[in-house]
Amino acid sequence: MNYDEFADLYDHQYDLYRDDLHFYGQLVGKVGGPLLEIGAGTGRVTTYLSRRGADITGLEPSARMLERARARAERENLTLKLVQGDMKTFRLEQRFELVIAPFNALMHLYTPNEQLQALENIHAHLVPGGQLVFDLSVPRYGFQATLRHEGETFFVGRERTDVFLVQRLDEVKQRVTTDYYVDTVGEDGGLRRRFFSLEQRYFTRYEVEWLLRCAGFESPRVQGGFQGGPLTAASETMVFLTRRK
Repeated sequence: MNYDEFADLYDHQYDLYRDDLHFYGQLVGKVGGPLLEIGAGTGRVTTYLSRRGADITGLEPSARMLERARARAERENLTLKLVQGDMKTFRLEQRFELVIAPFNALMHLYTPNEQLQALENIHAHLVPGGQLVFDLSVPRYGFQATLRHEGETFFVGRERTDVFLVQRLDEVKQRVTTDYYVDTVGEDGGLRRRFFSLEQRYFTRYEVEWLLRCAGFESPRVQGGFQGGPLTAASETMVFLTRRK
């Protein structure tokens, strides 16, 4: 997928998403050293943590996403350290006390080799004993091949934009493809449709635990959400907290 094309819709969709901010904010408050965010996107988490005084660097592969992140920082009178790079291959001189990968960032790794390469690269950018913390959606999806409107409607002036989606699941490859149909009705009543397709590779809990061990991390602590507590059948999010050995 070309994330440059997806950046504007992504920013609209998740600009007000707040579920994870308090969790990562509390985490950063306990770490005195520098922090790296994997998959900074349009800067939603990066700017929040920067406002709280974090020494944060945001890594993001998409140039357009980074443009949106810089514009967000400018609106908030912040100066962000942003780096364009891929989580599998980036190289930074700095080593970090904490690396975070919020909001399913690791779901953009599609094979075991890519997953292990990224985790080993993250491991190499942590100081000994440094922490890696990330969250992943529990793989629970709705009706497949069914057009859905999940309440995403945006207004710009007198234009109305509605986001519809169709999801397709490949259980053998553990991949979910989400096709977005973005319909905008202009002032003249004319309809303009844009199409985007997003592919993600979902994880199971114990698969993640073994990957972390293979990449040189300690056995992780696993939470069933940002409020803490165990992972259960009702959990929607898995949160993993581990350290570099």
